[in-house]
Amino acid sequence: MEAISTDIDRKLKALVRSGYYSSELEVIKDAISSLFRENSQLKISTAIELYKKGEVSLSKAAEIAGMTIIEFKDILGRKGVIREIEARPTAEIDRKLRKYL
Repeated sequence: MEAISTDIDRKLKALVRSGYYSSELEVIKDAISSLFRENSQLKISTAIELYKKGEVSLSKAAEIAGMTIIEFKDILGRKGVIREIEARPTAEIDRKLRKYL
């Protein structure tokens, strides 16, 4: 990743010195949060990438994207993202069925 420009670095340090933020990391976190609030497409793209890499569940990805699971599934379909559904072993399913029959 490219280093932060001198101008941005000076501004980060000034915000901390002014007492508005307690650390440069806090400034960056706030800036990222603002970025996501202002650009919903970034939230959706982030959620899709995290979901595709298996880092979050479908429901967590939908939450990150700021939508329902159904809406998120629709977007995944339109983007051509294949959802893999993990099936339980047949023996486990048979055992549960016998329990209820």
